[in-house]
Amino acid sequence: MSHAAITFLVLGTVVVLFVGTSLPVEIVAIGAAFSLYATGVLDLDHTIGGFGDPAVVFIAALFVVSEAIDAAGVSTWVGEALSARAGGNRARLAVLVMLASAALSGLVTINGAVAALLPAVVVMSIRYDVPARLLLPLAFAAHAGSLLTLTGSPVNVIISEVTASAGQRPLAYFEFARVGVPLLAGTIAIIMLFGERLLPRRKARTMATDFSGHARMLIKQYALSNELFRLRFDVDSPNVGHPAPALPLRGWQDVTVVGVQKMDASRAGDGAMKAGDVVIVSGDRDTVHRLATEQRLTLSPVAPADSEAALLTREQGVAEVVIPPRSDMIGERVFPGLITTSGDLVILAVQRKGVDLTTETELAAGDTLLLRGRWDALGRSISDSDLLVVNSPDLVRRRTAPLGSRARKTIGVLLVMVLLLVTGIGPPSLIALLSACVLILLRVLDVDQAYRSISWSAVVLVAAMIPLSTAMHESGAAQVLAEGLVRLVRGAGPYGLLGGLFLLTAILGQVISNTATALVVAPIAVSAANQMNVSVRPVLMTVAVSAAASFLTPIATPVNMMVQGPAGLRFGDYWKLGLPLLLWFFVVSIGLIPLIWRF
Repeated sequence: MSHAAITFLVLGTVVVLFVGTSLPVEIVAIGAAFSLYATGVLDLDHTIGGFGDPAVVFIAALFVVSEAIDAAGVSTWVGEALSARAGGNRARLAVLVMLASAALSGLVTINGAVAALLPAVVVMSIRYDVPARLLLPLAFAAHAGSLLTLTGSPVNVIISEVTASAGQRPLAYFEFARVGVPLLAGTIAIIMLFGERLLPRRKARTMATDFSGHARMLIKQYALSNELFRLRFDVDSPNVGHPAPALPLRGWQDVTVVGVQKMDASRAGDGAMKAGDVVIVSGDRDTVHRLATEQRLTLSPVAPADSEAALLTREQGVAEVVIPPRSDMIGERVFPGLITTSGDLVILAVQRKGVDLTTETELAAGDTLLLRGRWDALGRSISDSDLLVVNSPDLVRRRTAPLGSRARKTIGVLLVMVLLLVTGIGPPSLIALLSACVLILLRVLDVDQAYRSISWSAVVLVAAMIPLSTAMHESGAAQVLAEGLVRLVRGAGPYGLLGGLFLLTAILGQVISNTATALVVAPIAVSAANQMNVSVRPVLMTVAVSAAASFLTPIATPVNMMVQGPAGLRFGDYWKLGLPLLLWFFVVSIGLIPLIWRF
């Protein structure tokens, strides 16, 4: 059997397994690469070479950049800004969501953009009770937005590299926008005209947590309107030397002693009070101020009383934790206002079975603590096996502290990255990788967050499919398909070639990854263009546009899958709105691309 025949057999098997089995697509793709090696179609370097391909590095680095955008609170800020500008108008909100999705897709890839915006848009869709009518437009607008810049999609990077390998100038950063802008405008128009009739009215399968009222809820649940104060004993305070139970502070009307914290960490009731020891009290602010002045005590509030904005800030926040069974903290004596042994968290409230414990008490399994401190300190509490965290502090910070302290750094790095990519000063993969490293060095993300942010499924799929694309070219399989396509459309000329390539790419792109489709079809397109003696530029741009037109099924792209659960969508919901969009992409490919990039 010839190498071309083996390659066709492997390609057919891959398509069948992608569509007809539940096997992980990564395993199928890796299996295809191994099959090509085992049958002698590819040598070892070509078989595993995809894992070192610049396009793979570029894609992985952009996942880290998009995670930084979300971690810095930029995506939450965008969501709040969109909601505020919409002013309760659902149609206006849908347009704004689509514009934001498209714009962000152009910067950090379609997958990164939807991943960054999805949490905020899910919350908005729940508020407006229109899950599918915001989330599917979010994904479809990202498809169109991916054709605004080089970084919009892995497909764009692949097409640019294939263009260069065909002996032509690589595609410039904003060159895609010449076709991307009309595609986006048409996408928004079609969704706004037909979306109301074609999008389903269903409830979301998975409900996201709306943290917009989180601070208000905590203040009410834990009665934080009763402000706490820390009174530190000065050297000349008349209370120095008094035993804790006999402190004269307890005689003040409207002031309640909550607890005592000794500098030497001894039990509150043991020994006399010393300079530096702290008493936590609650009560009327003016009365506590008079008490501090008369008793020569240094006063500082534990936390804001009932200010929602002050409870959750860019620097500090709160976290609810539960004492699990067998925790080493069971039996420890705590009270509201106590600073933890680490010194970076303070206990705002303690509850047992929903009842506030306002005085010193021994912890029991099931007790709930409300902790306050810097976000990074709260994050470290997650790793403590003696505590169960109710809501991840990192998630709460992202959703309640828009444009956090790291937002300026993130936006700055993003702008520099885009500028470097636009100027073409270096390889895109190195620029993106350097940007990801800088974000880690600036502590926008830590290394673990960076690793977790990468969609390894997408990375492995692209890396494992590159050998199949190479085999299509090296074995002559692409040449065979190209010759067949040319024979089929010869009478229709170059326009017929564009139409044939669009249909081939679009059909494959609905059932297998559009990135994998582009890797397979790109060498076919180059061969066909050479046989018809036309420029490869319009031909490859048609492949890029048709690969982006993956609207008909949820399995076509990761972003289609991302919105399926939150929007409550079924498999057959996509094609109803997707088909008009697919036709628009076809019209632009045939009618506009040849006018921009001449044959």
